[in-house]
Amino acid sequence: MTADPYNLSRIDSYRYLEQVSTRYSDQDAMGHINNVAYAAYIEAGRLGYFLNLMASSGKVDLNYVLANLNIDYRAEMHFPGVIFVGVKMLRLGNSSLTTGYGLFKDGICHATATCVNVHIDIATRKSTSIEARIQQLLLTELTKEPHGPPDASPRAAKQMRPPYTKPSAQTR
Repeated sequence: MTADPYNLSRIDSYRYLEQVSTRYSDQDAMGHINNVAYAAYIEAGRLGYFLNLMASSGKVDLNYVLANLNIDYRAEMHFPGVIFVGVKMLRLGNSSLTTGYGLFKDGICHATATCVNVHIDIATRKSTSIEARIQQLLLTELTKEPHGPPDASPRAAKQMRPPYTKPSAQTR
């Protein structure tokens, strides 16, 4: 199990929780929820979070691909029940963003995870800068409490990500 600098294992560190039900088919021969189902729960949380966040901007831009997923399994989970998937922004780059997750059932954190998503141009299928308006929305979300990084003050967030500038053709 890795360290938890973003308090991913604490449900009170999240502003957004997505409710997901376990399914009978999520179990494996060992009688617990299979590891693959955890990734599906995280995906449901990620999608709900971004649809909710982007809806406030008037434009739902979900042109992101999953580049990295790391899951730390902390406790066995069993069917049946309801899972709360906590989601929060951790880092914001020019064309990528990192999000953190906690999977909670019956008051227990069963897993934590991080994902890196990369914004792509749908036509070229290549990474591209996040639009300035969406970048600002994400930066604002990153600095909100209680879920930002340990030093997620507006000043620290600006240090993590400089103001948006259009990249040159050489850096694309």
